[in-house]
Amino acid sequence: MAEAAKAPHNPIIPAWEELVVGTVAFAVLCFVLMKFVFPQMEKTFRARVDAIEGGIKRAEVAQAEANELLEQYRAQLAEARTEAARIRDEARADAEGIRQDVLATAREESDRIIAAGREQLAAQRDSIVRELRAEVGTLAVDLAGKIVGEALADEARTRGTVERFIADLDAAGTAGRR
Repeated sequence: MAEAAKAPHNPIIPAWEELVVGTVAFAVLCFVLMKFVFPQMEKTFRARVDAIEGGIKRAEVAQAEANELLEQYRAQLAEARTEAARIRDEARADAEGIRQDVLATAREESDRIIAAGREQLAAQRDSIVRELRAEVGTLAVDLAGKIVGEALADEARTRGTVERFIADLDAAGTAGRR
């Protein structure tokens, strides 16, 4: 046996003592890893997976809420546009009604002013006609007195002559208008 111990050792084949110590060390290392390290790593991986999946779910929920809010805002915007169009149409109708009222008031005022002008013209015409009748009567009496050669001093007779003359003029004017 001593000779075997003195024989040179093959570097490819390890000594049996080293194999036993290496196997025991490997078994202890595997036991520690499997008992303590791998479960911690599994928990960490699960936590990360849960966090990622939870983040994705939260993101999906947030996206769904955002889409729902977007649809609500779009509906509110469409409703606001419809309301604005309705208000604009009502304002146009109100403006048209006010315009018609103003035009009607202006027409009434215009008609009133025209009627007042016509009444004033008729009153002035009547006044002028009276003045002209008095002047025409006086001129007619003076002219008749010069033609006849006698003074028509008698007031009653002068007045009767003037009234007759004016009545004749009115009759001639009325016949000429027809």
